[in-house]
Amino acid sequence: MTALYAHPAFGGHVTPPGHPERVDRLWAVEAGVQGLALARHEAPLAALEEVTRCHPQSYADRVAAALPVQGWAQLDGDTFLSPGSLEAALRAVGGAAAAVDAALTGFDTTAFVACRPPGHHAETATAMGFCLFGTVAIAAKRALDHHGLSRVAIVDFDVHHGNGTQDLLWNEARCLFASSHQMPLYPGTGNPREVGAHGQIVNAPLPEGSGGARMRQVYDSVIFPRLVAWQPELILISAGFDAHADDPLAGLEWQAEDYAWLTRRICDIAADCAGGRVVSCLEGGYDLGALTESVAAHVGVLAS
Repeated sequence: MTALYAHPAFGGHVTPPGHPERVDRLWAVEAGVQGLALARHEAPLAALEEVTRCHPQSYADRVAAALPVQGWAQLDGDTFLSPGSLEAALRAVGGAAAAVDAALTGFDTTAFVACRPPGHHAETATAMGFCLFGTVAIAAKRALDHHGLSRVAIVDFDVHHGNGTQDLLWNEARCLFASSHQMPLYPGTGNPREVGAHGQIVNAPLPEGSGGARMRQVYDSVIFPRLVAWQPELILISAGFDAHADDPLAGLEWQAEDYAWLTRRICDIAADCAGGRVVSCLEGGYDLGALTESVAAHVGVLAS
C-alpha cells in the first residue's frame, strides 16, 4: 500500500500574509488525496543529526537560533521562520526518512510525504526559496549511508531548479539527480552544463509556455534514458506542482494529466530496477485548485 506521511506540525510553519507558500496548501493536498487507499502515518521528528547528513551542524544551529518566539524571522527575501518552523522542517526530514526506511524494509514501497516547508532550494549552508533543509537530498543520503544502497536517483519536476539538491549532492557519486525546470527562472541555476563532480547530474531546462508535450519529449529523450541506465535501487521525487498552467509563479503550462504521465513512467522504471520503490516529497505548487488536481493525479498513480 502507498503511505502518506503528514503531521499537524506542518501547519505550524506560518508565513506572512500574502506569501505563496502558505498553510492553506496543506488543505489543498488533503483534498487531493481524499478517497485514495493510503496507509496514513504521522511524520516523525528527525534529530538534528539527520540534517547533518547534508548540512553542517553550524548551519542547523543557526536555523534553530534564528527561530522567533512570536511573529516571523526573515532568512532571505522570501524565506521566513515562525515559532513552529523548525519542528515542521524536522518532521519533513523525518517523514522522508521514515518513508525511505519503510520502502527499503518491505513495508510501503511507495509513499508521498505531504510536508512543508519545501526543501529543494536549501543549499549546504543557505536557506532560500522558502526552504530550510534539503529534505530529499537528506533522504537520499539516508538510503545510501544508513541502508547501504549503492545507487539512488532523484527526479525533480518542480518548475524551479533544485539548486539546493544539486549543491548538496554535487560530489555524491552514488546519487543521480535529474531536474526539469523552466529557464530562465528563479534561482537561475540548472544549465545542462552543470553535471556534478561525477557526471551524475542531469539538467533539462524547458522554455516558458512549452507545455506538456515538450516536457514528455524531453523526459523521453534526456531524463528517462539516464534514469534507466543508472538502474537505481530507490527513486525519490521532488514533487513540485508549480509547472501547472494555473500556477502564479511560472509558465510551463502543464496540466494534471502531465503529472500522472510523469508519475506512471517513473513508477514503471522503478518496477523494473528498484522493486517498485518510489518516495515522493512535496515541493512547490501555489495555486490551490491546481495543487489539489495535481496531487490527486500524482498520488493516484503512486497508489494504483
